[in-house]
Amino acid sequence: LKKRLIRFFDHQKPVRVHIVSSSTSNANEDSVTLRSVNRDNWREVAKLEVNEPQRKFVAEPSYYLALCSYGELWQPLAIYLGEQVIGFLMWAVDPDDGSCWLGGILIDRNYQREGYGRQAIQAAMAKLTEEHGYQKFALSYAPDNPAKQLYHALGFKETGEWEGDEVVARLSLE
Repeated sequence: LKKRLIRFFDHQKPVRVHIVSSSTSNANEDSVTLRSVNRDNWREVAKLEVNEPQRKFVAEPSYYLALCSYGELWQPLAIYLGEQVIGFLMWAVDPDDGSCWLGGILIDRNYQREGYGRQAIQAAMAKLTEEHGYQKFALSYAPDNPAKQLYHALGFKETGEWEGDEVVARLSLE
């Protein structure tokens, strides 16, 4: 697979998770939801920004959107809080082993430290399991990325594998 990017830093308490696939939602304002990126919301995704220290671990959202559009591998999801786009993540399946990779995870700097990153990852795994039956998840990160604490807390375990200069961690729901 092409370089898998997973970037995010968040350690706070969780909020309720609702998974929606349409562009409308009845979710509460404190609920994290995931929606497909489409012509109605891609501009809001492209405007997302992370804090300065995180920029060494995460690309600009427009890069991820281009990768999803032209890379023939990644699928984009917008992260919502109520009706506000607050983040982004993408997913892809490794044809060699069937693992579902999560990448490009970012939460806008105005919504960090509220547990939304944690809930977005949990919601993505739930959505991908429910809709596609995926049970094995993977992600990669720079060894000095503080987000590894979040991934470990969610159950991802480093495998000794490397994806370029990034550590690979995996989680199986089986």
